[in-house]
Parts: sequence; C-alpha cells; structure tokens
Amino acid sequence: MVSLDFEQRVWQNGVAYVAGCDEAGRGPLLGSVVAAAVIMPEGLLIDGVNDSKKLTPKKREKLHSIIMERALAVGIGEVDNRLIDMINIRQASRLAMKIAIHELKDRDGKPVIPEYLLVDGETVDLETPQEKIIHGDALCHSIAAASIVAKVYRDRKCLEWEERFPGYGIAKHKGYSTREHVEALLKFGPTPLHRASFLKKIMARATVEQQELFKNEYFAEKLV
Repeated sequence: MVSLDFEQRVWQNGVAYVAGCDEAGRGPLLGSVVAAAVIMPEGLLIDGVNDSKKLTPKKREKLHSIIMERALAVGIGEVDNRLIDMINIRQASRLAMKIAIHELKDRDGKPVIPEYLLVDGETVDLETPQEKIIHGDALCHSIAAASIVAKVYRDRKCLEWEERFPGYGIAKHKGYSTREHVEALLKFGPTPLHRASFLKKIMARATVEQQELFKNEYFAEKLV
C-alpha cells in the first residue's frame, strides 16, 4: 500500500527536499525509456496515487494534473533507443533517472537540488544520499507519483510516434511486444525508433523474406 512512511523517516531528520524517482518504458521494443523525479511538499498524500501500471489511463491523467500542480519540483529524463542499444536497458534506465534528477525544477522553472532520493528498485550514479526500494512504486508515495509522471509523459510521446510511423499501432500498444506490433514489424520492418537489441528473438523466427526488411545499415549491424 502506498504511504508516506519512507518520506516521513527522512523528513523527521530535517530533510525537506526528498525526491521520488521511477521510470517507464523499460520493456518495450520501441522508443525511449523515460524517468521522472518528483519532490512533494512535506506531509502531502494525494489520494489515489499508486503504481502507474495499476491505474487506468483516465485516472493517470487526472492524477498527473494534480501532481504537476502540487509538487515542489518535477524533472524528466529520457534516453533514446540508440543509446539503449549501446549501453543496455538497465544502464539506460539509471541514466534517465540521473537526468531527471538533474532536471528537477519548480513551477517557475528554477532548478531544485534534492537532498535525498527514494528510487524504485535501483541506485542512481549520484553522491546524493539515496535509498533503493523494491516495488517502490507500490509502496512509496513520491516514487508512485514519479511513476505516473513518467508513464503519462511516455504515453504522450507514443501518440507523437504514431503520427510519424502509422501502421504499427504504437498509440495502442506503446511499443510493447504485442501480436499486432510483431506482425507490423514482420510486414514493414523496424522504424528508426526500434531497439535493435530487443529484436533478435523476432528476427530468429522471421522468414528469409521478412529478414530482408531488417537489413538497413543500423539494424544489419546490431542484429548479427
């Protein structure tokens, strides 16, 4: 159950700026991984905030608006598919979190430096004191808020990607490995947004004719 227990332990030691951090888009075949960092006012618990995966899109959007209105600071970090292929998805997720923390700004756009980090299942390469919380998005209010901000941001990016690359169903599946997505890949080949390092299993079961669709300069090098 989401609570303020983790934040309270830090606040009671006189630390005001406690940032929750989480990512969205670790598993998809396509697009960037996005992280958010959120600093909430001391003692504020927004009713309904939870792991973004447990919320409907409508509920996420509503809570996102409240979080953006009430938060002391919010930051977004994004790492694209090419860098994911270079450094792997775990390191890309950690980098996105680091960027989000550096990008923390208040509603006037002024930078805010967190004094303590609560991170969902990871550590971030920063000297800032921090705590890794397994399943933090389902337990810790600040992390859950960050999960909502990251998910809404990435879902909105998916709508932009759908316009750029119609026919793949990106707005619907958000880049995940659904039947519709895999069938589109085997019919049209990968877009410049696809993560080559995630497509090897699909390539392995593709026909010779289908494999030809993947033989552009970038994917031919990455899929060997």
